[in-house]
Amino acid sequence: MSTSPVSYKRHRFPPQIIAHSVWLYFRFPLSLRLVEELLLERGIAVSYETIRRWGEKFGPDYARRVRRKKPSGNDVWHLDEVVIIIAGRKHWLWRAVDQDGYVLDEIVQNRRNTKAAKQLLARLLKKQGIAPKRMITDKLRSYGAARRQVMPHIEHRPQKGLNDRAENSHVLLRKRERMMQGFRSPEGLQRFVFVFSAVRSLFVPPSSQRSAFQNRVHRIQAIAEWKAAAGAMA
Repeated sequence: MSTSPVSYKRHRFPPQIIAHSVWLYFRFPLSLRLVEELLLERGIAVSYETIRRWGEKFGPDYARRVRRKKPSGNDVWHLDEVVIIIAGRKHWLWRAVDQDGYVLDEIVQNRRNTKAAKQLLARLLKKQGIAPKRMITDKLRSYGAARRQVMPHIEHRPQKGLNDRAENSHVLLRKRERMMQGFRSPEGLQRFVFVFSAVRSLFVPPSSQRSAFQNRVHRIQAIAEWKAAAGAMA
């Protein structure tokens, strides 16, 4: 996690308000105008356009500063792709999550073939620095072809029923897509999911088997880590 402080120079609002606004937007299925209304209820008058600019400027920086889960050779990678329509054209969001639902990486591409699957696997290996115990996908043959080229010794289970963890990770993004009335460009989608998935992975408890108390403690710790990453502890 980056240790240099976030610069809020020439911003008239304090870091606490900026960080809270960005958190609301990326953590919950809220439009910019709804975030504006929530802030106004607390006596903070700020336009939705300002909130949008805060998200674009500070969101990626916050996401890079959030502590990442340490890779392990016992991890299981669940890979899946989902179609996103942008300006009438099909694009594919390729995503990889681990056995706890933690988002490892995702990439927007205009292809759904072996080359696209290979690019995802190559990015994953470079980012994680270690190969998984196994990878699980649906029955798209491109995954098997890419796996044979990138990491041929890793076990591969192409079975749709085993890949619910990856498929379920698309649900929250679909909700945001509807709230935002679609994405405007592939680049905008890529920027959005980078922050969105980092926030989701930070705040969502890794296991559904935890007690209510454990989930509460996890979220309290996540809030503290988010504020620390944003430099908004005071």
